[in-house]
Amino acid sequence: MVQMKKVLITGVAGFIGFHTAKKLLEKGFLIVGVDNLNDYYDVSLKKDRLAILKDYEGFVFYEKDISEGLDVEKTGGVIHLAAQAGVRYSLENPLAYEQANNKGTLQVFEYARKNGIKKVVYASSSSVYGDCQEAPFKEDFKLDKPISLYAATKKYNELMAYTYHHLYGIKMTGLRFFTVYGPWGRPDMALFKFTKNILREKEIEVYNKGEMFRDFTYVDDIVSGVIKSYEKDFQYEIFNLARGETVKLMDFIKAIEKATGKKAKISFKELQPGDVLRTDGDISKARRMLGYQPSISVDEGVKKFVEWYKEYYL
Repeated sequence: MVQMKKVLITGVAGFIGFHTAKKLLEKGFLIVGVDNLNDYYDVSLKKDRLAILKDYEGFVFYEKDISEGLDVEKTGGVIHLAAQAGVRYSLENPLAYEQANNKGTLQVFEYARKNGIKKVVYASSSSVYGDCQEAPFKEDFKLDKPISLYAATKKYNELMAYTYHHLYGIKMTGLRFFTVYGPWGRPDMALFKFTKNILREKEIEVYNKGEMFRDFTYVDDIVSGVIKSYEKDFQYEIFNLARGETVKLMDFIKAIEKATGKKAKISFKELQPGDVLRTDGDISKARRMLGYQPSISVDEGVKKFVEWYKEYYL
């Protein structure tokens, strides 16, 4: 168990990676963090997250691109969160997804194989469900029609994970994250962009006349699921990590208006290619097998984000 307390976290300067590493450091884990600090969004935000982690004695950081290999010290397990994110960006830069998500994940699994590491928890995405008409989405649905390249790479990662489990006995747990939000979040996410423009009294762009539904999940709830997955001992599993309820996009905007005290100026746009109308995660399996229990409501979570945003930017 002592060795299991030393964990490699990829994407450690990213949104979920940062929160996961911070929570594990607080629990006494030793974290070997890896991130390439790319410029997909503001690098200073990543560096500020990293500065917080570097204050912990048990934290070691390597600035590396995982797609080029992982020549770092051996750990007891891996939490693989590094990825090129964003559905819309995958329309413009498809090769970035092949490099980071497919080749990068393969290198992480190879690091585990070569070092005799027997436990990997890795991030998948609710995007793998595509425009699935049956809801809520369950882990055992047949998923062979991804509608974005990002989703296709995440489904491929799940297939690779099974192969490495089958061939080398590595315990693999995949986590399908549903619309994660919260403090220190990514600037390309809706909550971040909406809050920024509403506070500046600028227009926000809302697609499909706001007729979209999302299972918005607060980052602390996601992190609790990640850590529970790591501390459990599964051979090969996939779990949805979601709030477990859908919220209409216009109601989400109302929560931002309430938290900011300002009215949104809305410009309605057509549905973007690759976007889905609804995400709706069935979390009964995660509740049963992980003890996963999301607790932060959208109103509470949005309020926490807006408070952080004002403190950090204003």
